[in-house]
Formats: sequence, C-alpha cells, structure tokens
Amino acid sequence: MSTNAALDPAPTAAPEVKLAKRGGTAISSIAGGSGVGGTTCTVTAFASASAAAKSCSNILLSGVSIPASSTLSLTVPTKGALLFAGTMTVAYTPDADYTPIVLKGTNAKVAGLKGAVIDGQGSKYWDGEGSNGGTAKPDHFIKLSDMQSSSFSDIKIQNWPTHLFEITGCTGMTIYNVILDNSAGADLGHNTDAFDVSSTTNLYVNGATVYNQDDCVAVNSGSDMVFNNMYCSGGHGLSIGSIADDVTVKNVTFQDSTVVDSANACRIKTDAGDSGSTVSDITYSNIAVSGITTYAIDIQQDYENGSPTGDPTTGITVSGVAFKDISGTVSSDAYNWYVLCGSTSSCMGITWSGISLTGGKTSCSPASLCSSA
Repeated sequence: MSTNAALDPAPTAAPEVKLAKRGGTAISSIAGGSGVGGTTCTVTAFASASAAAKSCSNILLSGVSIPASSTLSLTVPTKGALLFAGTMTVAYTPDADYTPIVLKGTNAKVAGLKGAVIDGQGSKYWDGEGSNGGTAKPDHFIKLSDMQSSSFSDIKIQNWPTHLFEITGCTGMTIYNVILDNSAGADLGHNTDAFDVSSTTNLYVNGATVYNQDDCVAVNSGSDMVFNNMYCSGGHGLSIGSIADDVTVKNVTFQDSTVVDSANACRIKTDAGDSGSTVSDITYSNIAVSGITTYAIDIQQDYENGSPTGDPTTGITVSGVAFKDISGTVSSDAYNWYVLCGSTSSCMGITWSGISLTGGKTSCSPASLCSSA
C-alpha cells in the first residue's frame, strides 16, 4: 500500500449525462471518475484493502482481484472515495450465499478511473438456470448497503454470474455513468438482474447502459426514485416487482430511456396470493422500445416466477400509474400492452397518453383500466 497526493476534487453533484436518450444507442466508453481531497492510498494487494479503508481518506484499488470465497467488504471513508483502476476479477466461487463486494458509507464516492473494469467471470457459472438451479452461483455480485448521500459512478462491470446490484437500506444514493455488460451471457445467462432495489429512498440512477438476461431494473420496495437515461438490452425491462407481502413502493419514475431486444419494457408485477402491499405513483415517461417479444407495457397481479397463474388476485393495490409517450415496435405475437388485474379496486388510477406502439396485440382486464390507451 502506498500513499499518494490527493486526486482532483470530485464534483459536488452528479454531472449531466447524455448517454442513452430515447431512440439513442448504448454508450461504449466512460470518462472515468476522480477522487476527493485528502490522502489517497494505492492498494495493489487484496489483503491490504481493509486496513487502507480505516486509515486513508481515499483508497485506490489498482489491479486488485478478489480471491475465491473472499469478500471485498469496506466502509468507504466519510467524505472520501473508493476508486478502481485496471481490471478487477473475482475468482470462481460456486456458493449461493457468497457476495463478492459489499460496500457501505456516508457522504462517500465509489468510482472507476478511466478504463476500470470489474469482471465476474460469469461464463464459469452460466448454465441457463441462473439462481433457480444448476451450478451454485453468488446470488448478488455487489451489495450497496446502508449507503447515505453517496455515489457510485464511472465504471464498467461485466460477466456477473446472476443478479448484479443489491441496493438496500440506502438514502440519497446516486448512480451514474455505468456500463453493465453481460452480453456474453446471452445464451446461458439467467436471472442476471442489473439493479435490484429494496428499502431505499431518494435513489437517482442516470446514464446506465445494461446488457443482461433479466430485469434491467427491479424495484421491490422503497420510495422516491428516478431512473433516467437508461439503455436496456436483452432482458426484462424496467420493472416494479415482483411485489410480495407487506411492502411499499411509492413515487418511482422511469424516464427518457430506451429498451431494445427485450422480453418486456415497462412492467409492474405483483405476486399472486400475496397481500398487504401498495404500489403507487409510478410513472413511465418518454420510453422508446423495439424488438419487444412479450409485453411493451405490462401490469400483472398473477405473477409467479416462471409461470404466471392467469388468475389475478386483489391483495396488493396498484394505483396512480402513468404511461406517457411510450413508442416503438413489438413482435407480432407480443403485446403492445397487457393488463391483468384482480379488480378496479386493486388496480386504479391508470392513465395513458402519447402511446404509439405498433406490431402487437392488446389485452386489458378489467377493460376500463385501458379506456384511454
């Protein structure tokens, strides 16, 4: 571990990012982040990382890789930074209880310098079954836990085994300028969600390019979130849920984004038979879609993993959902929109404007929920 002069000061807020606006293409490069004031310690061996986090203002991990069954578990120094340089690989660890990277912090910054990559070596795990069976796989690759007023930015992450981010218990978190590339798992990758979010408030994700084989975003609980300027390819789109018992999802916006070559685009799914949860004030705005093979717009209250029941239940309430300016094309055997709710009491206040979807079918039950579509 070596000590360096402070790197350039970080910006006080996430910069405006213009990466994947409606109708745009995926980003292919990122500029790289910078540190904050104070001493920066350069770490070149995994075993030194924990000590550096306790004694240095900033930690720069340079060419550090994570050994098998080991976790990079760090609390980022307050008002400091954890920086990545070079390529970090995570050694093969077939263990469903294993999480390779766990980060916490307050007023902290996590960022990659130019060209930084984290590689999960997913091809060693992919067998088409994901977390549902086959080879044991780390259930989440990176856990952001109880991070407050912090940021994560400017890095490429590739080849994660199953779910990528578990974002839980965070407040005031900003994620921007990230490339999440699991395109190599197109044939055998499964359950490779990019962002799984729970028990989190005031989350802002801006400028994320995602290639994966499951939800681009899955919000499972929490409130006050914005997902802006997303580019999602190959997966299951921008999702709320699936929603299980006794949780709240409120005030979530997906905007100015593109979903291509995916099963779904805009999706709300609640678990069949579950109850006590509410989903409210959800907005999908200015979303461009193409190559959708199942649902461009979807609300279902009959969800079961792998095989929806076809029999919606009413124990979870979905209300105040706005679909605005959703445009593009879907496959001929897919749906422009598909709504299957238990009743007009369990689904209510669904509004539609500027919907311009072609190529697919429509289905809505109760029919009145789609009267303005």
